[in-house]
Amino acid sequence: MFGKIKTLIKLFVISLVLLGNVHAQDKKPNIIFFIADDMTTNMFNFLPDGKGKNLTPNIDRLAKEGIIMMGQHVASTVCTPSRYNCLTGKYASRAVNPDFLKQSKKNNNQRVVEWNTHIMPGEENMAQLLKQGGYYTGAVGKNHVIEVTNYQKIPLSADTANSKVMKAQLLNYELTQKAYKACGFNYAEGIFYENPDFNGPWDLAVHNLDWTTEAALNFLDKKDEKPFFLYFATTIPHGPEAADRAWNADRTITPVGKLDMAPDCLPHQSTIPKRLKEAGVKVNDNKCNLLWMDDALGALFNKLEETDQLDNTIIIFFNDHGQFAKGTTYQGAVHNPSVIWKKGGFKAGSVSHTLVSNVDFLPTILEMAGLKNENNQIDGKSFAKVLEGNKAKSRESMYFEIGYSRGVRMGNYKYISVRYPQWVKEITIAERKKILKNYNLKLAKRGKEPNNTDPEAPFGHVQIIPGGGDAEFRATKRYPNYAQVDQLYDLDKDPHERVNLFNDPEYSAVVADMQEELKKHIENVPGGYGEFKK
Repeated sequence: MFGKIKTLIKLFVISLVLLGNVHAQDKKPNIIFFIADDMTTNMFNFLPDGKGKNLTPNIDRLAKEGIIMMGQHVASTVCTPSRYNCLTGKYASRAVNPDFLKQSKKNNNQRVVEWNTHIMPGEENMAQLLKQGGYYTGAVGKNHVIEVTNYQKIPLSADTANSKVMKAQLLNYELTQKAYKACGFNYAEGIFYENPDFNGPWDLAVHNLDWTTEAALNFLDKKDEKPFFLYFATTIPHGPEAADRAWNADRTITPVGKLDMAPDCLPHQSTIPKRLKEAGVKVNDNKCNLLWMDDALGALFNKLEETDQLDNTIIIFFNDHGQFAKGTTYQGAVHNPSVIWKKGGFKAGSVSHTLVSNVDFLPTILEMAGLKNENNQIDGKSFAKVLEGNKAKSRESMYFEIGYSRGVRMGNYKYISVRYPQWVKEITIAERKKILKNYNLKLAKRGKEPNNTDPEAPFGHVQIIPGGGDAEFRATKRYPNYAQVDQLYDLDKDPHERVNLFNDPEYSAVVADMQEELKKHIENVPGGYGEFKK
């Protein structure tokens, strides 16, 4: 009799363990989407350009324990549309915010994707869909993608000692928080509307990652049984890079004014150069800013461990776009490795070369969360099965769009087109001089020297400015065929896109195939584009 009781107890205990395992498997994972701003390839120790050149122990941990997506690409290559791609799973030409549509009318219905594609209240996005699926959602850091109605542009020259200026600044912040909540976020704190130079007066135009990190840690401290989604968007390493406006700035300065006390959630700024020196890493503003950002990631790791949430959390580390050719569809802009981490790693191993786009993040995260995607307008495709080591149908081609340029990649071939509307083609030399003069005056107000003084230099792919806008002018110098409206490259033989094969008779069939593929993509999204879609 006693033996039977022991057997029954044993079976009961086993059933409880099995039941617990089922519940553990059913538990939805917490998700952190950590997006950096304007990182370069030499800032990553896991890439050849940066190996051993940086002190980033927490990014290194992600790369060592997670999976590096070496085939990661970006559909649009400046801040705003890249964030739109990630959060909506859609190409940025699908944006419906009023200013974007107004600009399209000016260009004969050609969508000009730049810093103008914003998520509207009610528009499906990562936060809204996860919230509907039972998640507690939060955002901290740089906005630059959520539409904020009635936001008042406050010039850099405004005086924060003026109570009206600060009243407007505080109202802007409240409107930004309200906009986030209208887009599915339960929590929005530590927010910068944009980059510091465009966020308000000079007095407040500094990075403050401590303030943003404190807001993130407060979010993680929320007592809620729901799984969480945290969108952590840094304002660095994007400029301003100088110490007094970035890693060594006054930590009491925020977009909402001066704090009584600086946040105490990261290693003190005075330790940053000391730690770099001790590690044998070059000490300069770039390296200091990068370590500062890594400290923020480390603070998240520590908080998750303290609150016993780390084992059930997936962290996605993503840089908004490649920096070498920002504002173009060249590989130096669209190829942009990411890292995905979870405890114990992924079955696919430590590196994946599967071609994926940043529009794929949304459906992938939904699948990880056990949620179905019912929206047929989402352009992304989940790569969750790839992470688990299963074969998944790869993309036949990848599509890119920025400004007046469109691109498509199939296999080792890349086709790039640039199509300007008629009004751009009719701009006179006198108008070119005026455009350039006005633009260089704007740069001067921000304390920057002109990038170009030649009014006959080619227009940018994003901005109709001789020599390109501040974000893209470097690419006009780096790529010898920048001004050519049709370009074809063999990425296996020419990974840096130096030799344009478009007019080579041997590649005429390839050109025809690539143009036909681009046409398919363009027909699938709103707006016209030259002869590809009237």
